[in-house]
Amino acid sequence: MANPIRRSLSDFARRMRSLRVDHGVSAAKLSVLGRLLRADGPLTATDLAALERLQPQSLTRIIADLDELGFITRRQGERDRRQIEIEITAAGSELIRRDAHRQNLWLAQAMTERLTPAERAMLRLAAELLDRLAEQPAEPISES
Repeated sequence: MANPIRRSLSDFARRMRSLRVDHGVSAAKLSVLGRLLRADGPLTATDLAALERLQPQSLTRIIADLDELGFITRRQGERDRRQIEIEITAAGSELIRRDAHRQNLWLAQAMTERLTPAERAMLRLAAELLDRLAEQPAEPISES
């Protein structure tokens, strides 16, 4: 059962990527911006790396690039001066909204044209279930 679901998710992700506006920002950077947009306020680099399932070292370059592009701001933490807090800017928010808008339009039209109301309800439930699975911590997998 896992293989067809994984394959479908991969195909769906590829389809969504094909709808992106060509703005020269990588998928990893867009993912970080999206996470910051959904956050309730600034996130520390440590928290952001954990949420994005990235090594802090990998996030460092992404953060530097996004800051240089004006899509985020960085500042010293208010509670812990050793931490850096990261927040999305208006330009970063606009980039994510523009990118998501095009994908949302396509998806809404495709669901309306190709799925019954009952199938759309099942898809809403499947989205909730996939979100729950995505929250599952990554643990070593036994190959036995």
